[in-house]
Amino acid sequence: MIRKAFPILAAFLFTSLVAGAHAQTETPPETGLEKQLHKLDLSIQGAGIFNNTVSGTIVPVAPNQGDAMTQFGSNTLGALVSIHYPAKPYFGLEFKFSYARYTENYTGTAIENFLPDGITNFQVQTKVNEYTFGYLITPPYTIFGLQPYASVGAGPQGFKPTPGGGQSLPEKARMTYYYSLGFTKDLSPHFGLTAGFRELFFLDPDFGQNYLTILKHATTYEPTAGFYIRY
Repeated sequence: MIRKAFPILAAFLFTSLVAGAHAQTETPPETGLEKQLHKLDLSIQGAGIFNNTVSGTIVPVAPNQGDAMTQFGSNTLGALVSIHYPAKPYFGLEFKFSYARYTENYTGTAIENFLPDGITNFQVQTKVNEYTFGYLITPPYTIFGLQPYASVGAGPQGFKPTPGGGQSLPEKARMTYYYSLGFTKDLSPHFGLTAGFRELFFLDPDFGQNYLTILKHATTYEPTAGFYIRY
């Protein structure tokens, strides 16, 4: 009888060991905090920066008031870092930081009449940093396997003249508003690609100098592409 019972006992012990090992390797359920952290992602993108041209007359009380001036920022490349928190498909938050460096150009009779003879293009080389917060929408569907998104937001954009080409002018901040549209593509649970388009609106910088002030709103167009990582 012992010999007959031995295979049954051995099978029972083997099953118990396997079940115990499986119980030890089971992943514990996620906590509420972990579920929220898994929604966060950090994206790093390159951005093309294309600034439009604005024109107007110098505001009153400036020494060259009433003279015409045209202003535009040179086109360049920059970097955009974003943190996204899509809490729900139609409700999410994001924070954006960007960096670029380009030259603000000022031309027209306002420059010719105010600055020394022969100067027709006044240039200010500046660093530009953006710090904005936004409302994020990530619809609960994909398009050809891509996750669409849209966002709108606002925040300060700082224009800081460089030591070499900044004409010794002070830093100036402008309130900036934006919208963005784009797509993301998961390549793994923790990594993916992203591409999109942004448009920013702000009052063109005058660096606190009334002889450069025309109070016109400028627009920056930014196609972006990069990658993101998720917790």
